[in-house]
Amino acid sequence: MNIDKSINILDKDYIQWIKTLSSRYRSSQIKTAVKVNEEMLRFYWELGRDIVTLKAESRWGSGFMKRLSRDLKDLNSGATCFSQTNLLYIKNFYCLYQSYTEITPQVEEQNDGCTITPQVEEQIKFDIFSIPWGHHKVLIDKCKNNPQKALFFVHQTVVNGWSRNMLLNFIGTDLYERQGKALTNFERTLPAETSDLAQELTKDPYDFAFTGITGRYNERLLKDTLLGNITQFLVELGTGFAYVGKEYRIQVGEREQFIDLLFYNLNLSCYVVIEVKIGRFEFADIGQLGGYVVSCNHILRKEGRDNPTIGLLICKEKDRIQAQYALESSSQPIGISEYDLEKFYPEKVEGTIPTIEEIEMKLNQLSSKRCTS
Repeated sequence: MNIDKSINILDKDYIQWIKTLSSRYRSSQIKTAVKVNEEMLRFYWELGRDIVTLKAESRWGSGFMKRLSRDLKDLNSGATCFSQTNLLYIKNFYCLYQSYTEITPQVEEQNDGCTITPQVEEQIKFDIFSIPWGHHKVLIDKCKNNPQKALFFVHQTVVNGWSRNMLLNFIGTDLYERQGKALTNFERTLPAETSDLAQELTKDPYDFAFTGITGRYNERLLKDTLLGNITQFLVELGTGFAYVGKEYRIQVGEREQFIDLLFYNLNLSCYVVIEVKIGRFEFADIGQLGGYVVSCNHILRKEGRDNPTIGLLICKEKDRIQAQYALESSSQPIGISEYDLEKFYPEKVEGTIPTIEEIEMKLNQLSSKRCTS
């Protein structure tokens, strides 16, 4: 006689076991997908290399890609990756990164001013085979003949887990041209092991177009709008930034001081004081920011947990020579950048600005009215 002993769904061991099984199943799915993606990319890489090294297009004529597509489809029924368009992407995939991934063992080579060792080559290959094919197609289209730019975005995608839309967004904001470009004194004021990372986390200019500000504004409006779009603000600041507070109060001696914007960077393990100025950079700005940085070190920083506080001044406009002199005068780690509100139209105002065609049509209408009157 079979006795049905139903499991009590409130049994803690059972519930925990089910959760563990589900977690392991999802993990195995992710690992399988990653492995499949890697193997497919390696196949694409080898196919692209074959097309190039065999000089297939010149050897078998201008119709080679069309013929190759047809023959591969015939031999691999149901395969969707052998379209003529995708085969061209596969060839360009290999061509784009070739110079950075085929280094003679134990030999260092120079490429666009960068030293590429076999170890660096292995890291590049790891990154290339870690992101989805759709991302590579975007990079092939947007970074043609610029492998350094493409590899920059490949690495950023690996580190930050960007979706294809996020990748497109950051390419569109000229991140490659802006990343690490702030004027700083980090090399002189920070330990060698952190100065490069701190520099790389800066941008110049910062893209604040997401605020949607198109008319007259003051500092309060800009800061309020930045924090009203805190997710986009954190994305623009970069990896590892966490918001601590606005007009953050600290007691310095007998007086209260208020820090514009205070953040903590998890990658650098330090507080980051950000001052936003809507005008031109002035020498006095460095003195004020440096005072806040020192105050944070004395009041907020915990020895053994936090690295020295960093200051970042983001202004509307700066004279590079003046900014450089100011940085040389300070013993505190500080960076100076500009911001841009108008480079990219925010979504909320798209469609409200007339196109060139609409303007020309309106001018023609006005001209016709004058002629008939």
